[in-house]
Amino acid sequence: MMNTESGAVPGSALESQAAASASLAATRPLYWSVRREVWENRSIYVAPLVTAAVYLFGFALSMVTLPRRMRALSTLEPAAQATAIVMPYSMAATLIMFTGFVAALVYCLDALYGERRDRSVLFWKSLPVSDRTTVLAKACIPLVVVPLVTAAIALGTQLLMLPLNTAVLAASGVGAARLWNELPLFQMSLIQPYGLAVHALWHAPLYAWLLLVSAWARRTPVLWAVLPPAAIGAVEHIAFGTAYFGALLGHRVMGAMRVAFTVQAEPHGLITQLAQLTPGRFLSSGGLWIGLLFAAAFLAAASRLRRNRGPI
Repeated sequence: MMNTESGAVPGSALESQAAASASLAATRPLYWSVRREVWENRSIYVAPLVTAAVYLFGFALSMVTLPRRMRALSTLEPAAQATAIVMPYSMAATLIMFTGFVAALVYCLDALYGERRDRSVLFWKSLPVSDRTTVLAKACIPLVVVPLVTAAIALGTQLLMLPLNTAVLAASGVGAARLWNELPLFQMSLIQPYGLAVHALWHAPLYAWLLLVSAWARRTPVLWAVLPPAAIGAVEHIAFGTAYFGALLGHRVMGAMRVAFTVQAEPHGLITQLAQLTPGRFLSSGGLWIGLLFAAAFLAAASRLRRNRGPI
């Protein structure tokens, strides 16, 4: 029997340490590959930052008329008053998140095509990093990194807007009590990460499809990304007079809101209450899991193409 008090390490502890070391060694290439992608593709965080800066500039200019607009709120219904107060903050988050979505799409289209075009793929393939790890690292950018970055930028923008609003209202004599009472900033700060995670999972097959096209195309990957779906939709319409495929693509792009939220509870489609979140309905949606299966298949195909395809 082994005496653990004398300093000997039990066999189970050694096995646990070995398993932990093996797990760390397996994830380290993925971690550094993700960091490399962030270093080399600054647009994934610069674009949302620029959008936030432009919005803040316009918001600061609008402070000239803020006292008059706040006084005019008393003539509106309570629901309209709440909407008018929340709308600038919701619009800021929406624009920043949309910019992040566009930046993620552009990144995916060039992620594997760009390294073949500039022949840097020859150098990266010489490193002890598998093609599967490389493709997974590139998939982590739109699925993990961009949502985290845009969530942080959106929240930071809103936190800058609030004291600016408060200072202007206090200086004008109107007071900021109504702003603080009507603005559910805490709830919004919890809703935004949920919304970003929902859209990242829902859009996963779109990102994976663009990565697959990026690994396959020899030129103009944007055309190869758009033409096959457009051709399928055109053939369906000509042959059967239906548009099911186009409706399916539209649901894949815009359908996350209908599945993961209850939008009708607020005017103008605003999401400001935690009760509007429906994570159970989202996670039980067949469209989510079917999309993730397609995403896995596209990523596996992209990994195989990267292994077999050389520089352009």
